[in-house]
Amino acid sequence: MNIELIQPDRGQTATSLRLTTVEGFAGFAGTLSGPQRAALSAQRFTGKAGQTAILPDGETWQALGGVADPVQPTSWCLAKLAEALPAGTYRLEGAGAGRALLGWQTAQYRFDRYRQDSAAEGPRILLTGDAAAIEPALAEARAVALVRDLVNTPAEDMGPAALEEVAERIAGEHRAQLQVTRGETLEAEYPMVHAVGRAAARHHAPRLLHLTWSLPGGRADAPVLALVGKGVCFDSGGLDIKPSAGMLLMKKDMGGAAHALALAQLVMERGLDVRLHCLVPAVENAIAGNSFRPGDVLRSRKGLSVEIGNTDAEGRLILGDALTRASEENPQLILDFATLTGAARVALGPDLPALFAREDATADALLAAGRAEDDPVWRLPLHQPYAEGLKSDIADTNNATSNGFAGAITAALFLDRFVGKDAAGQPIDWAHFDTFAWNPAARPGRPRGGEALGLRAAWHMLQARFG
Repeated sequence: MNIELIQPDRGQTATSLRLTTVEGFAGFAGTLSGPQRAALSAQRFTGKAGQTAILPDGETWQALGGVADPVQPTSWCLAKLAEALPAGTYRLEGAGAGRALLGWQTAQYRFDRYRQDSAAEGPRILLTGDAAAIEPALAEARAVALVRDLVNTPAEDMGPAALEEVAERIAGEHRAQLQVTRGETLEAEYPMVHAVGRAAARHHAPRLLHLTWSLPGGRADAPVLALVGKGVCFDSGGLDIKPSAGMLLMKKDMGGAAHALALAQLVMERGLDVRLHCLVPAVENAIAGNSFRPGDVLRSRKGLSVEIGNTDAEGRLILGDALTRASEENPQLILDFATLTGAARVALGPDLPALFAREDATADALLAAGRAEDDPVWRLPLHQPYAEGLKSDIADTNNATSNGFAGAITAALFLDRFVGKDAAGQPIDWAHFDTFAWNPAARPGRPRGGEALGLRAAWHMLQARFG
């Protein structure tokens, strides 16, 4: 976004914007003139949530928006207005917009990198007297836009090297450090990342991105926070090749990496006093003579051997090495994001990321933050008996089960084996988001395409925990 869509109210010239309900509009309509009531009637405006209308007011006009509750607005109650109103500057009358400031911005998101007809109508700017709410809302909208941009970009332009460039840019903007591991060093230190990505063309060669940051002037003993994101920039399925229909959206298989980088950006922009480690294993799961095969046994950074039951279950392999590395920093918390399983989508649909967590308190905090911020997630269990399905006759574990049961759970149980223990020998607090990272249909504030799902739930939980 090239312009701040939320700005402080300093008395600028602006069009009045009023929110109302069906009940509230009935009383408000009684104060209007006959022509005004006729104008609203012609627009079929009744105050119902999602409706918009233009109210003539002498030589000027006002904007009206129907909402369910103007006192406690949702993230999306201004989104329809931001999409439908003419370009200009608006002043919201009455109570502050709260979290609805997000939807005002996300509704104006456009991905026009490849369009010649990209010229859009000018921005809709919202004035608010709540100055303290502006920068947090802008930061969250920037993070959402980053996820959308990365996921929407086709794989040829968002391969591992391009993802590295994004991480380098984010690190440079916040004086963070970025270490990139490639080639023979990657094969030695992150053997599963290398194996999954080695068949890709040279300009899409695999790598491990490791961004580190601490708050300038922060505590030397600040807690360690680790973020991990699955960066499969395109997934053909490998030798267990996907059908053509299954590949159409595989540019989004790096959606977990997009979430991790966007969350790292928020942590740094908003200055959480943590020692941040953000790890992204970036690969393309391609097909060539040197592809890893079904039946192969891979080494892992942790030392566990993994038999390959399915080359299309590659995301958990690269995450395994990255989670092992994250655990070596003795973090207080690890969060990982991945577009990991179709099973999670069958169970929960596109809107709800499946959440897995070792600690009930961490899961409860994430669920509560998701509800409060209109970014819901749904917890599924780490049901240990299902780990039986990952047994191998020749290796420490298999990467896939031989049945179709509980695929999201068995994938999470596979990851669980690679998350270590803390310095006291206790299991590290870890939560895993199996997210879709995509809107299959447009809704106010949420256009069709790449989407941040679970990002704001995680961010607000982190603020409460480390802020």
